[in-house]
Amino acid sequence: MSDRNAVTAARKPDDGDERGPASGGISRRAALTATVGLTVSTSGCIRQLRSAVNRDDVDPLSLTITTVPADSDRESIRLARAIADALETAGIDVSIEMRASEEFLRSVLINHDFDVYVGRHPGSPDPAFLYEALHSLYADESGWQNPFGFTNLLVDDLLEAQREADGDERRDAVERTLEALAVEQPFVPICRPTEHRLVRNDRFDGWDDGHLAMRTGYLGLESRNGGADDRLRAVHTDPRPSENLNPLAAEYRDRGTITELLYDSLAVDVVDTDGDRSLEPWLADDWVFEDESTLVVDLRSELTFHDGEALTAADVEFTYEFVADTTRGGDPFPAPSPRFRGLAAAIDDVTARDDETLVFTVGTGQDVGERALTVPILPRHVWADRSASASVRGVSVAEGTTEALVTDNVPPIGSGPYQFHDRTEREHVTFERFDDHVTRRDGVELPEPTADELRVQIDPRSTSAIQLIENDDADVTSTPLETYVIDDIEDRDDTRVVESPSWSFYQLGFNARKAPFSNPRFRQVVARLIDKAWLVEDVFHGYAEPIAAPVPDAWTPEHLEYDGEDPELPFLGSNGEVNREAARDEFEAAGFRYDSEGTLRVRH
Repeated sequence: MSDRNAVTAARKPDDGDERGPASGGISRRAALTATVGLTVSTSGCIRQLRSAVNRDDVDPLSLTITTVPADSDRESIRLARAIADALETAGIDVSIEMRASEEFLRSVLINHDFDVYVGRHPGSPDPAFLYEALHSLYADESGWQNPFGFTNLLVDDLLEAQREADGDERRDAVERTLEALAVEQPFVPICRPTEHRLVRNDRFDGWDDGHLAMRTGYLGLESRNGGADDRLRAVHTDPRPSENLNPLAAEYRDRGTITELLYDSLAVDVVDTDGDRSLEPWLADDWVFEDESTLVVDLRSELTFHDGEALTAADVEFTYEFVADTTRGGDPFPAPSPRFRGLAAAIDDVTARDDETLVFTVGTGQDVGERALTVPILPRHVWADRSASASVRGVSVAEGTTEALVTDNVPPIGSGPYQFHDRTEREHVTFERFDDHVTRRDGVELPEPTADELRVQIDPRSTSAIQLIENDDADVTSTPLETYVIDDIEDRDDTRVVESPSWSFYQLGFNARKAPFSNPRFRQVVARLIDKAWLVEDVFHGYAEPIAAPVPDAWTPEHLEYDGEDPELPFLGSNGEVNREAARDEFEAAGFRYDSEGTLRVRH
């Protein structure tokens, strides 16, 4: 059955219950989303008979798990090792390939050079990200736009429906989409970690007013010593912000917290420490839908970029057109930004009515259309000349890649609350307050940059980052601490741990461009080899929640919540140990076979 033409055939429950048998039936709700079919269990006798048959086109399955090393993300490599053990128990030959963060993202997001990968997906507070993450339109594009190469026309319809709806209708459409993904498993969502950061109490107040994964977490802080020229000192365990400050670069940006302080957007997604979310005006003074699809945005007056050039509606119009095609029409095939193409795709057209007014034609529902206002605004006079084809020494650059997508963008020119000052690669990057920023105006009720300087020191380990805080050499760990260090943090009067919800999640991603990863039945069985609850305890020391759906809890329907086990694809074993015979039965029921040595074989 083609992965493209139908959602996975689901197993028919043996009884009248909503769930199938404990051995792993798909719920009827999910089965209704699927094209229903039957599978037949295979006995040991049939297994031996198959092993005796010589088929020249069937080979032992060998796969590589691509991930990052421990100094980039300790949890990812530990997850990869645990998953490798589980797959090997099921008769699959597994190797692990570790790549530095930017190489990992380049391999997965740009070159699509992987079998399966283990890593952290940036996610989003809103399920709109699922459209670009999984729609077949993006299967050959770069970035977090369908890096899996997943194609399924029925899932496409569901993704479009949740994108085009609003209110309760959209919530229902999201639910149907999640049900289909629970069956298809284009990737396996494993867990969502709780984020912990260490801050000093004695220099600034206000750490709980904004989420520290977002720009608003570093604005509005109040100096405790009354000083107007305080330096805000962050320690960052990821060196990439000291090497590249391009907001469009997929391999150097995860959430883009630091580039958010350099580049403003029309609106900001505000998530507080309780996880409550709202979309608030930023460069936009206000916006209104004149009709179902016409969104009119009024800019705040007298906006400027860091170099003194005026920021007008023409720059906003340029930004949305440029993000959609960084060649600016100079190539027969457009080269969209791999980070913001999905957001920009919600906009069919944007026109500057005058210097401070824009008219957007929205091609989606209003909820998703408003989220497009979070794209970073680029100065036309800087980026317009970056539409030529790129050439990077020593790096294979895909056809259609432009300078805009590969430039390190140093020094960056934005309009954000902080502007670039200097850097030393892999040591620090330092920013100065932009005193002409709109947030510093009288009468503007937005959190403003209160420190004269923001210095981001690079330190690769959570343990030494904690030491910098405790020694009063830094004020905040701007990247989340690794979970293994949290229990060892000492109780002190001058420091404390800030706990924040996360919308990012760890996952096992399949490259569906290859067999057998293109086979949804194969992906289902692999999902059942992962004991998410055990991994949360063993790898994350309990500082995460196992998940069955890749969206925040507020969007997850009750029947898809992880409640002791995955509701659709429960683990084939217990306490992290895979039941070898059960795993073999499931693979054989899915149409695969084993040889006499107990090795899973697949057709090539």
